[in-house]
This record gives sequence, C-alpha cells and structure tokens, in this order.
Amino acid sequence: MAFAPRYSSLIPCALALAASLAGTPDGARAQAPDGPKHPLEKPLAHPPAPPEKLPRVPTDRTKGLDFLFGALKAAPDETSAKHVEGRIWALWSQTTSDTTALLMARSKVAMDAKQFDVALKLLDAVVKLKPDYVEGWNRRATIYYLQNDYMHSLEDIEQVLAREPRHFGALAGLGMIMQELGDDKRALDAFRRALALNPHLDKVPDLVKTLSEKVEGRDI
Repeated sequence: MAFAPRYSSLIPCALALAASLAGTPDGARAQAPDGPKHPLEKPLAHPPAPPEKLPRVPTDRTKGLDFLFGALKAAPDETSAKHVEGRIWALWSQTTSDTTALLMARSKVAMDAKQFDVALKLLDAVVKLKPDYVEGWNRRATIYYLQNDYMHSLEDIEQVLAREPRHFGALAGLGMIMQELGDDKRALDAFRRALALNPHLDKVPDLVKTLSEKVEGRDI
C-alpha cells in the first residue's frame, strides 16, 4: 500500500505498541490497559467528526481541498474556520454511489443509537464496495475507538491516511489512541500534525500544550 512518508513510522509503531499491550499477534483486539494511565486519559469523547449538516460543495475534489486547506490555516476567527472545516468534511464525505450514501446514512443512525455492531456491518459493506472512500474507513475507525478496540481503529486510520494524508480527524484519533496506550511522545507528534493542518481543532491545542510540557518539559 502506498503510504505518505511522514506517517510511515508512526502508524506501524502504534500498531506494534497496541499489539504488545494486548499480548497478541498483530491484527488482534487491543484495548487500553485497565485504569487511568495519566490525568489526560479520554480527553475527548470521540475523534473529530463531520458536522451534523454538511454544506453543499462543488465536485472538483482535489482543487477544492487544496484551496480549503489554505483557507483553513488563514481563517481569521473560529466561525470562519468552522465554515471552512465543514466544507472539507463535505468533500471527504462526497460519493457518487447511491448505495454508499445509503449505507453511510444508516451507519450514522446506528452509531448515534450506540448500535455499534449494526454500524460496523454497514461500514464493512462500505469499505468493501468503495475501498477508496475515505470516510467509510474513518467512521469505522471511530466506532472501533468508541469500543476501545484500538488495534482495529489504528488499522483503519492507516487506511484513511494512506488515501488522505491531510485527514486531521484521523490524525487526532491516532493521537488519542497513542495517549491512552501510554505513548505520550507519539501522541504529541500526531496531535501536532493534526493541528498543523487544522489550527482550530477543538481541545487539541490544549492537549498539545499539556503533552509538550510533559514530554519535553517546561520552558525555563
């Protein structure tokens, strides 16, 4: 699988850590160790997700994303940034397949109802039908995260970043998993990468500040 060079070491290390903590071969279920490892455990309820209502966007995906990422970094305030962020999510969520759109809609209903097994089956169908559709992998990664199934979540995050290295939601999710597995250094790396792409992510700047002090020490 083609994989962006700057993520080529982070994801395999994350998978290896999850597997070692689980005491099982790669591909098995891996959960966070029992009990809080540090005061930042579960700092976010779930990884960044699309807004409930996505705006209408043009179909020129590549050019549109390049422009929007520039606009996101230059946004003068949170309101403007959230508007641009919503358009990025809308482009990522676009699909020309009516079947994929229906499966994604049903998976969202199941996810909101905490019927995670149902949502996973629907998303299994999405990634099989449209393996290049980023949001199928990303939503499934989120559900695995909510189930504390970090091994499978990491595997799906890898699929997301292989297709869209700028996916700040997947990078933030990677940081959350690494933090809960006790690897603050790699968590900080992932959060910083997410924030470099989207400086307006909720709570992530505070996480970067706190983890920076913990990993690198306070400035004198």
